[in-house]
Amino acid sequence: MLIGLIIAAVVVALDQLSKYWVLNYILATYPYVKITSFFDFVNAWNTGVSFSMFSSNGSWGTVVLCVMALVIVAMLLWWLRKEKVLLMQVALGMVIGGAVGNVVDRIRLGAVFDFLDFHVSGYHWPAFNLADSAICVGAALILIHSLFFEKKGEKK
Repeated sequence: MLIGLIIAAVVVALDQLSKYWVLNYILATYPYVKITSFFDFVNAWNTGVSFSMFSSNGSWGTVVLCVMALVIVAMLLWWLRKEKVLLMQVALGMVIGGAVGNVVDRIRLGAVFDFLDFHVSGYHWPAFNLADSAICVGAALILIHSLFFEKKGEKK
């Protein structure tokens, strides 16, 4: 369990530091900064969940989203407490850390700050942040482990 908690703490710290740095230093005077032909830093605020879904619910929506995220974190912590496989502990830590990082934004700033913007030929992937990345990678690791490494009939 300890490794998962350490991973979660590192994800929260890196997420919050990256958001602070980008918001206060890189994007302090410009709405976006072009990094490469396919990647920019942008100033995007997400008041909803993934891809800004449910973003029109105001401050009540923020409270609901925070409570839902914290309930999910509690369930993942319960899973992490029982998990013996190192890969799964790392994956769960990544998801927990990412969720907590975005909850911190919602509580502190009223919305999640997204700044990573990838685009190709005029098509943009919705802006995201390090917490979102950790959630996606952690979820992918959980899925990969469940599909390819968990023995059939194995119980947790």
